Parts: sequence; structure tokens; C-alpha cells
Amino acid sequence: MTNQSIRIAIIGFSGLIGKRHTSHVLANPSTELVATVDPSPAAPSVASSLGIEHVPLFTSIAEMFNSSVPRPDAAIVCTPNHTHVPLAKELVEAGIPVLVEKPISNDIESGRKLVNLAQSKGVPLLVGHHRRFNPYIIAAKQALDRGKVGEVTAISGIWTAFKPDPYFDAGAWRKFKSQGGGVVLINMIHEVDNLQFLLGPIIRIHAEEMLRRRTTTTGDDNKDAAEEGVALTLRFASGVVGTFIISDAVVSPHNFEMGTGENPTMPPVRLPHGSDEVDVYRIFGTNGTLSVPDMRLWKYHEGTEKSWNTPIGHEKLEIDQDPRVPFDRQLDHFVKVVLGQDQPNCTGEQGLSALEVCEAIRDAIRSDTGTVILKRSVAN
Repeated sequence: MTNQSIRIAIIGFSGLIGKRHTSHVLANPSTELVATVDPSPAAPSVASSLGIEHVPLFTSIAEMFNSSVPRPDAAIVCTPNHTHVPLAKELVEAGIPVLVEKPISNDIESGRKLVNLAQSKGVPLLVGHHRRFNPYIIAAKQALDRGKVGEVTAISGIWTAFKPDPYFDAGAWRKFKSQGGGVVLINMIHEVDNLQFLLGPIIRIHAEEMLRRRTTTTGDDNKDAAEEGVALTLRFASGVVGTFIISDAVVSPHNFEMGTGENPTMPPVRLPHGSDEVDVYRIFGTNGTLSVPDMRLWKYHEGTEKSWNTPIGHEKLEIDQDPRVPFDRQLDHFVKVVLGQDQPNCTGEQGLSALEVCEAIRDAIRSDTGTVILKRSVAN
């Protein structure tokens, strides 16, 4: 933490993720909410419900800049996916550091232009892959770096849940691929960033789209209808291979939010016989297997033969007990970046890398073979 305070503007505070960012900015002693930008007719009532009716509210970034409000030191963009780039560009052009919610864009070309603009202006551009600050992911990364599982060979992952109709009613853009909707850009992009943070860049994908079970969003005959689920096989540049199942239209506790308790709107799942979390990743290595977020490391006891004929044991890896949630940690980090005290944990380039993988998943769904080889033009 720092003793200095920065002035922050939140762009798009009335949505689900905007409300979360607003609450964290208000609670952080190092940040001051000086302005909000949101053209939604509901914005004034949302501001009142959040207790920020005294904070100047504008319908556009240009209106904010033309006002007498003190110039913000930084901004957080939490608007619908397809608006991330044009709004972030306005801020970057003005020299204001930006934390833009994931995905950085809903298409590679515009996302790359934003990254290039920020680099040319020398303005910090961060992407909100907040799970890099999650204690379970931090602990898993440390375990892999320390060789706890030996040489990683494969990974299996899962994100499955049921999104109710009101979720789509509250944000119609979530129904359409062209507007950044669908489980790939909304949810899988988090998983992609986790996987690449842990195991390096993904270079090849095979994807099979699941049957659509939802009848209240868009019909299957609509070419712009967002996907509900995908089954994936993955190859990483390191040679590691993996599988992943993702769906937002099935009843299941197997997702990162319920397994870790990260999202306060999604009740955490604990198994009846104890406090073990539902696992969502299993990382297989030459000396052991680590499951996350229960953080159980399966391995043979020291001094015993490494063989399927030998009883296998396990241990529980510890996570740090920092009480701050990942959004708080991310905000603290953003403050330090703005003050020049730290380098971005998730850069625009890294956010673009995750987007490249998600776009490849969608390309694979549409292709005759179901397979796409990525041309990695940005760093992981």
C-alpha cells in the first residue's frame, strides 16, 4: 500500500462489474472517486443506491473533460465489451492511465490499435484479469515454479454454471457475439489468462461447440447468437497439452467463482464432509498432481517407489492469508503503477494474448476441422 492518494474516474459504473469497482474504489484509502461516466438512464438511481450521488456524473468522457471537475489521475473502464476500446482510447489520448475490464476488446484489430496507442503515448494500460491477484492462483504459480509437481505434462480444466434469464435481460449485449457476449469472451477469457499465467502461451486449439439449451435469448438460426458452451483441447508452446469444458447453461458448482468464493454474488461451494473446495483445475506432472482451488498435491511419499503399485499420498498447500480480495489487490497494484512504483501485472499485450486465444476458439468452432493454430503476435 501507499500513503499517496490518486483521483479515479469510473467509466460505466452502473453495471455488475462497475458496481464492484466502485465499491472497492470508495473503500480504498489510497483512491478518491472524483467522477463517474455513464449514459444509462438508470445511472442516477444506481449512484444513489451506492451512496455516490454527490460524485459528479457525466454522460460521456468528453463531457467530463470539459467540466470543472479535477482531472482524474486514472480511470477504470467497466462498460460492455464492445465499447472498451473507443472509451479507453479517449482516456489514453488524454494521457490518463487506464485499467480496462477484460476482455481488452471484442476483436484483435481494435485491441492491437489500443495497445499500440498506449505504448506510443507512454500511458499505462492494464487489463482487469484480476485472478492474477487471487491467492489460489498465486499459490498454484508458486508451486509450479518450485517444481512441486515435477515437469508439467497436462492440465484439465472446467468452468460450468447456469446463468439465469435476468442476467441476459439486464445486459442484452451478452446475447450477441458481435457485442462481446457469450461464455467464451465473458468467462473463458479469465480461464485463458489463468492458464497462460501458469503454463505459458497456448499455440493450438481444437473446439467443439455444445448444443444450445437456452431458449430465452436468441435462436440457433441467428448467426450472431452467442455460444453457450465449448469443449476444448489445447496445446501450449511448452508442449503441455490440456482439455477444458466451459458452459453457462448447465447446473454445476464446478467453476472458479463457486470454488474459491471470489465473487460475492455467487455462493461458495463446500463439500459436506469438510471445508474442501470444489476443484476446477488439475495440473498433472511427473512427480505429482495439483488440484485447484482445493490446493491438494497428490504425490508418492519420499523414499517410496514412484509406481502405480505404491500407495499415493497427498498434502494441502497453503495460500496466503491476506484478507484483501483480488479486486482490492488489483486496485492497490493499479495505484502503484499510476504512481510509478510498480510495473503492470497484466499489460495490454497480455490482455490481447488472452483475446487472441478466445478469438481462435470462436474461429475453431466455425471451421471445418475445428482446429486453429495461433500466430502469436503478442507476448504472453
